[in-house]
Amino acid sequence: MKKIFSINGGQQFAHSGGAFNKILTDLDQQFFAKERGFEHQVTHIDQGYHAEDEVGKYVWADIIIYHFPVWWFSMPHKMKKYIDEVFTAGHRAGMYYSDGRKRSNPDINYGKGGALDGRKYLATSSWNAPETAFTLPGEFFQQTSVDDGVLFGFHRMNAFLSLERIQGIHFHDLEKNVTDQQISAYKDQYLSFLEQTFST
Repeated sequence: MKKIFSINGGQQFAHSGGAFNKILTDLDQQFFAKERGFEHQVTHIDQGYHAEDEVGKYVWADIIIYHFPVWWFSMPHKMKKYIDEVFTAGHRAGMYYSDGRKRSNPDINYGKGGALDGRKYLATSSWNAPETAFTLPGEFFQQTSVDDGVLFGFHRMNAFLSLERIQGIHFHDLEKNVTDQQISAYKDQYLSFLEQTFST
């Protein structure tokens, strides 16, 4: 059985209730059923966690799925705290051994000390920004994609663990112009994405 670990980085803060990322995580639980050949573990960061247990989930998983909203061009503060605590606990505990360099030649091989070779990850992100903010000339993100821009550091963070990236999916305009019909369409889009990604 393929082992999947879903991390829900949505949280309740200010006017955000974390509802959309909870929807995606619930869809994971629906899709990654035992009868389909999966084992599945979930962490809802906003509900609390123990760092050592989370390290065990990273080491256990074949694929890690991150769900999170982008707040001020980064992950939410509880998710950043989660990463700081869990990755620190994972040092020489199965996630990574070092930064990859040798003292004899410290200029090379940075980021090659990960211990999760052969494992993969993917990320979904949710935005207030419309997709056109990334694609149209003259718009805010200067035609730089989510993955090549705001999430570049996030992807290198996972590469530091030697995780291989699976192309994820991003959801836009989920605050100012969100509708029930849009949420329904995004749910269908995500389920189709899961089918295409994991049914081959």
